Amino acid sequence: MDDRLARLRDEPRLAAVLLDVDGTLAPIVERPELASVPEETRAEVRRLTARYALVGCVSGRRGEDAARLVAVDGVVYVGVHGLELAPDAERWRETLRRFAAEPWPRVEDKGLTVAFHWRGAADEEAARRSLEAVATRAEQAGLEARWGRKVLELRPPVAADKGTAVRSLLADRRLQRALYAGDDTTDLDAFRGLDGLELGVRVAVASPEGPPALGNAADIVVGSTAELLELLREL
Repeated sequence: MDDRLARLRDEPRLAAVLLDVDGTLAPIVERPELASVPEETRAEVRRLTARYALVGCVSGRRGEDAARLVAVDGVVYVGVHGLELAPDAERWRETLRRFAAEPWPRVEDKGLTVAFHWRGAADEEAARRSLEAVATRAEQAGLEARWGRKVLELRPPVAADKGTAVRSLLADRRLQRALYAGDDTTDLDAFRGLDGLELGVRVAVASPEGPPALGNAADIVVGSTAELLELLREL
């Protein structure tokens, strides 16, 4: 076992286990609404919740949607990449709503963000190029445009992300030890949220379409959601 994991495992009441959902607990599927967390993974999260000072899911989904998907009591759910903890994001809802009305086959309106998916399009490269114009118009309207795993996400220009959410969760509980696992670009923010801790363990769930920077920034790299489950079992 990695020494850092051993330190978390040996004193669990001093530590947090923080997890992304899609691509981390739930395997990536063509449509987000079809995602599911395997029952054996759910059982492991439930076990960890009974051991650790904090188990949290920091998701791109709305918090209530993440809670329904993971469905483990005792987990703290923070949604929309941490924007649910940022009051300043609220005033951008109307601007985001206008973009949610774009004529695109798969638009996901999360209230505080809008996601344009192109996974499964007949020509995925052409679909991505088409969304570059949407990204440009969004930035002209004052929004931020972020590219992820076959998704363009528009979000408010506020100082809130998965990193600020991680720091807030840990500070509220005065915890200085934590593991965070994720698979996509926004999880880099969460990795940075562990900076300065007594012990921070960054776990990348790698994939061919994931950002190379995630693996470079990680302390531990696993190759799939199934491999992450095996790592969680070590905790």
